[in-house]
Amino acid sequence: MDVVTLGESMVLFTPDMEGPLRFAGGFRKTIGGAETNVAIALSRLGHQTGWISKLGNDEFGVYVRNFIRGEGVDTSRVLFDDHAPTAVFFKELVPNQDPKIYYYRKNSAASTMTPEDLDPGYIKEAKYLHLTGITPALSSSCKETVFHAIEIARLNAQKVIFDPNVRLKLWSKAEAKPVLSEIIEKVDILLPGIEEGELLTGESDPEKMASILLRSGPEIVIIKLGQEGAFYATENERLHIPGYKVEKVVDTAGAGDGFAAGFLSGLIRGWTPQEAVKLGNRVGAFALTVPGDTEGYPFWKQVDPNGAQSEILR
Repeated sequence: MDVVTLGESMVLFTPDMEGPLRFAGGFRKTIGGAETNVAIALSRLGHQTGWISKLGNDEFGVYVRNFIRGEGVDTSRVLFDDHAPTAVFFKELVPNQDPKIYYYRKNSAASTMTPEDLDPGYIKEAKYLHLTGITPALSSSCKETVFHAIEIARLNAQKVIFDPNVRLKLWSKAEAKPVLSEIIEKVDILLPGIEEGELLTGESDPEKMASILLRSGPEIVIIKLGQEGAFYATENERLHIPGYKVEKVVDTAGAGDGFAAGFLSGLIRGWTPQEAVKLGNRVGAFALTVPGDTEGYPFWKQVDPNGAQSEILR
C-alpha cells in the first residue's frame, strides 16, 4: 500500500443552475471529501491507496463506498453504522466566484469514529499516512482518532503528511489553531494553503510562514499558492515553484487535494521534492477544469513527463 488516508466523505449535490439553492429544481449527485479526493487522485496516477472511515448503513453510504471503491481505492476498513447517517452537502453555484458550501454532517456516522475503529496493522502497511484538519473538527472522538493514527504511524517509522484544510463551518479559528498546531508538531510533511498558513503563524509572507512552521517539527513545509504555484521549504532549501496556467477555471474544489496527491505521487516514484511539487501543481491544475471534486483528476498518462502533454494546461 502506498498511502492510507482517514476521514469523512459525503454525498455531494450540485444544482443544475447558478443562483440561490431555493430556486434549484434539479441536482447532480456525486461524492466529496478531501481525504478520498487524495486517494482517488493517487489511484488514477497508478498508486495503491486505502481509505479508513465510517458511513451510515443507508443508501447514501453504499453509494459513497461503491463510488470510491470503483475508483480503485481499498475500502475494506470502512465501517457501516446502523444508528448514524451518511453526511451530505450542497454546492450553490455563484457566477464568477467559488461555490458556496452547505454542510449537513453533524452527528454523521463518520463523526462517531473512535481510536478503537483503527486497524494498526492496516495503517502499518502504507508508506504514507495522509490526514487533514477536517477530521479533528468533526468531534472529540474524531480528534482522538487522528492523534491515535499519527501515533501508530510514528511507532512504525512511517511518514505522515498533513493538510490543515481549515473548514470554519466546522469550528472557529480559536478552536482550530491549538489543535492543528499540536498535530503539526507530530507530522513529517505539512501542506497549508496561504490563508491557513496565516492563521497558524500570523504571517502573510510564505517564506516567513514556512520558517515558523518548520520550527514546529515538520521536515518539509509547502505553502500552496493557488495558480501562483507553491512555496517549498526545508531546513536548507527555500524555493517558489510556479503553477500552471489554466485557460478556463471552472471549479476550484479539489485542487488542493489534487496537489497533495501529485506531490505524494512524485515522492513515491522517487523524484526529488521539487519535481514532486511540480507534479502536484500540475495535478491540482487539472482539478480546476471541470465541476466537481474528483472528476478532473488526471490519469498518469496525462501527466507523465515522458508522454503526450494535455492541451488544457500551458
